[in-house]
Parts: sequence; structure tokens; C-alpha cells
Amino acid sequence: MNTKNEEGLLSGITVLDMSQFLAGPMAALRLGDLGARVIKIERPDGGDLCRRLYLSDTEIGGDSTLFHAINRGKESFAVNMKDEADLQELRTLIAKADVIIQNFRPGVIERLGLDYASVTAINPRIVYGSITGYGPDNEWRHFPGQDLLAQARSGAMWLNGEANDGPVPFGLAVADMLAGNLLVQAILAGLVRRGVTGHGVHVETSLLEALVDFQFEVLTTHLNDGGRLPKKSTVRNAHAYLAAPYGVYRCADGWLALAMMPLAKLAPLLDLPALADYTPDDAFQRRDEIKSLLAGRLHEKTVREWLALLEPADIWAAEVLDWPKLLQSAAFRQLDMLQTVTREDGVSVRTTASPIRVNGVRHKDGLAAPTIGSQSEKIRAEFLR
Repeated sequence: MNTKNEEGLLSGITVLDMSQFLAGPMAALRLGDLGARVIKIERPDGGDLCRRLYLSDTEIGGDSTLFHAINRGKESFAVNMKDEADLQELRTLIAKADVIIQNFRPGVIERLGLDYASVTAINPRIVYGSITGYGPDNEWRHFPGQDLLAQARSGAMWLNGEANDGPVPFGLAVADMLAGNLLVQAILAGLVRRGVTGHGVHVETSLLEALVDFQFEVLTTHLNDGGRLPKKSTVRNAHAYLAAPYGVYRCADGWLALAMMPLAKLAPLLDLPALADYTPDDAFQRRDEIKSLLAGRLHEKTVREWLALLEPADIWAAEVLDWPKLLQSAAFRQLDMLQTVTREDGVSVRTTASPIRVNGVRHKDGLAAPTIGSQSEKIRAEFLR
């Protein structure tokens, strides 16, 4: 049997990753980081479409950097879903698996005969995880489950940027990653429940549900204050519902983030006595005015000079780092969150490692994302013969 990550919390759990792109594979990646064995089920003719979804013009060993990032440590088993013999092999594999993850459009998995009802007849202990764009049954179910489109339908874009910017998308595939994390939580709960009852379960979420949940704090405010829309600041907005000084400000040589704090405490440190005259109500109602005052003052000194004044006074402030500054910082290096992973053909990729530590140890297995079907024969010999 495969001995990958024997010390992992999910050691002995086999996951069939039948998903592609980002949300489903991200969930499978995290289960792998926790010790599960992840077998990626791919088409033999091209595999996961994410292999060719380029974030830039960079590719490594014929695959996109995105694919490498989200599929490290997995095995690949090639299956032609239109071939009955291949499907029968997959069913045999399902009978011996613990978890399935799939993100086909609603209706497709049923046509393949691999929906939960069909799969649980093969393996009643299976924990079956599904991700869709908008849910399996509502009127949006047939729309493409793509991150930007889900953001557009979720209301979340109206929280970003400044008042005059209109809707601003997140600079990350945030719906995919949030949905993937929610599915991990549900799958882990399903595995715990299976340990109690002996029976599997179907757990599911969607990009839209993940984004709605992501907004639970501010959406609850909207639902309980007469349905007022969030009002973004026109100056250095960082949160539509938080008062000045909350925001990001340009300094003489960089950018400084200021979180929530009493203006009266900030006033002497910035040599801005006028700040002390504003009431707590003013901090929200007149925040553009206050932020303009702050912006004019903060521009006069460097980030380091301001932090030397603010940090000893326990003011919540931080330099806004770009990636080079983050990667060069001692604090980041001490986290040890990067690793070099290598594919079976010798191709190497520098990428992130698991964000979770178990008993103080961060799991790293050194395995890169696989080539299409690279473990098919080994898996056949182990499971199918």
C-alpha cells in the first residue's frame, strides 16, 4: 500500500479527486496536506483543464503554475468517462475509496452514473463531496460556475474599492478557495460521522453559498438595519462599515495600514490635535474628512518613522508589504511555508506548503503535481487486480 505521509492525521484515507479547475482540487489538496492519499481522476486526452489555465505566460513542464500549485502531492489516474471499461475501473476504485470530490455542472454527474445515489450503492461508506456554482436545484444552476461570475452575483464586489469605483472584484479566486475550504470542513465532519455510524454522507456547497457565508458579518448588519446598502468611504476605503482611521495610507516611501482605534489616542502621536475634536459618531459620519486629514499628515514621513511612533503606543498599524518584502522578512522565513516539489520526470516547482501544523510540524512531502495518468498502472496493480 501507499505509505505517503503515514504520520498525517488522515493517513489511511483515500480521496478520489474527480474535480478540476480550483475549488474541488483545492479541497483535495488540503486533505492531502492532512495526510490523505489523493488520486486525481483525469481524462487521458488533456487531463484537468486547469493544466492549460495560465495565470501568466509561465508554464513548468508543460503545465500551468496554477495547476502545479493546486495539485501538488497527488497521483493521477487516467479515465475516459465515455468508455465503459474505464468507467468500470473507476467504479472498482470507488468501492475501495473513502472520499470523492466532484464539481461537474448539475446533471452531468448523473448522466455518467457517478452521482451520490449511484456511488453509495457501490460503497455505502463513501463521503461524497460536491461543489457547484450556485447550488444543484435553483434557477442559476446551469450558469458557468466561474469565480468572477460568482463574485458578480454575490454582492461582494460592492464592498471593495472606494465609493466612486463601482463594483471591484477581489484580486484572487476567492469564491473557489472559500468553497474548497468549506467542503474540507464538511468532508472531515462526514468522516467523523462515518466513524460513529459506519455510513457515508453527501456533503455539498457552492461558490455562491461560500461567498454569502463570507459576508455573514456585514450581511447580517444589512438585514437588520432597514436594508441600507453599505456606504464605502471615498478616501482610502478599507471596510464599508468601519469608521476612520481604518484604511491604507501612502507614506513618504511606502504604504501604512491603520486599523480601528480612538482618534483622540492617535492625535498627539501624529501631531494632529484636530483629530481629538471628532466624536465617535464623527469617525463614521465624517470619515472622508478625517481620512483626508490623516492622508495629508502620513505622507510627510516614512513608514519606518511612523511605526517607530505608533507601535510603542500600541497603535494597530502595519507596513503594507509586497511579495518581495514579505518573502525577505524574518517572520515569514521563520514560518517555513515554502517548499520545492519535484515531479516524477524531474521537473521542480517552488511553491507553498500546508498552512496547518500538527504537533508543531508542517507537512511537506516534496511531491509535485503529476503528469496525466502517471500512476495509472501502479493504481491498477494495487486496486484493480
